[in-house]
Amino acid sequence: MMMLKDYPIGLGTYQISPDHVPAAISSAIKLGYRRIDCAPVYFNEDKIGDILQQELEKDDLERKDLFVVSKLASPFHRKEHVKIGLQKTLYDLRLDYLDLLLIHWPTAFTFVPIKVNQRGYPDEEIDESDGGKRIDPTVSIHETWKAMEDLVEEGRVRSIGVSNFPVSLLHELMTQCKIPPAVNQVELHPYLQQPKLLEYCTKRGIHLQAYSPLGTPGYKEDGEPDVMKDPVLVEIAKKHEIKVAQVCLVWALQRGTSVVAKSASPQRQEENLAMAIRDPKIVLTEEEMDQISALDRGYRFFRPEDWWGSMGMAVFD
Repeated sequence: MMMLKDYPIGLGTYQISPDHVPAAISSAIKLGYRRIDCAPVYFNEDKIGDILQQELEKDDLERKDLFVVSKLASPFHRKEHVKIGLQKTLYDLRLDYLDLLLIHWPTAFTFVPIKVNQRGYPDEEIDESDGGKRIDPTVSIHETWKAMEDLVEEGRVRSIGVSNFPVSLLHELMTQCKIPPAVNQVELHPYLQQPKLLEYCTKRGIHLQAYSPLGTPGYKEDGEPDVMKDPVLVEIAKKHEIKVAQVCLVWALQRGTSVVAKSASPQRQEENLAMAIRDPKIVLTEEEMDQISALDRGYRFFRPEDWWGSMGMAVFD
């Protein structure tokens, strides 16, 4: 059975349109990607399931060779709804189990009824908070986590973890959990390095995983900082004769984190994969790591307080 540590880079599927999913997944698997990172609110899990099924029908790939990750959407946090959320994801992905299930955001929304045996979603209601008005403050992370632990015992999920959890929430979760979170997947890049979170996770045995390791070049708004154009990173990339994106990946790996890198381009998938294999020729010096550390500005491209404003809700202090 594959473990998360067996593969330091996963293919991210956020913002890969349903039409581009088949080619993106197929090329990634052909190149050697085995960890596929999904989520219901990416609204492409049904298309991912179709291409995974096609790939698994080939002689050179078995289910045990893949490490498939998905996430629990916010409307399914109440204990009686957790299994519903998982069943829908498994039905869309055409799988019998997940290797890892994460709480996508530590914030519950009011329940959205769904058809578990209908593939895909007719709309994006499960990702709609109505500016924060649909946040349900009566659901605790302990209630959600206990229901996820039950899924592990049932064999529907091999491991469980969280996403977008700061130290305070992780610490609170671990005061009552029976199964500690295997992973905390968070936004991490040279402009948002979260060293205290990395230190805490390391000491508590939680693997810290980076999403948006390149600073979300396809998501950021006009006027926001561009990690890919940072002069320090550009200079380091020139020195090693690699791209800035590859510098960011090597930096993340040398910190001890794994990464989720989204790309539908076979060329960029291959470039990212080469860095994750930790080519011994590409090692950042201590001085270069220090230079990158100095770039930290605590800048978040994903800011839930902007989405959930009417509730006065901020996951991150």
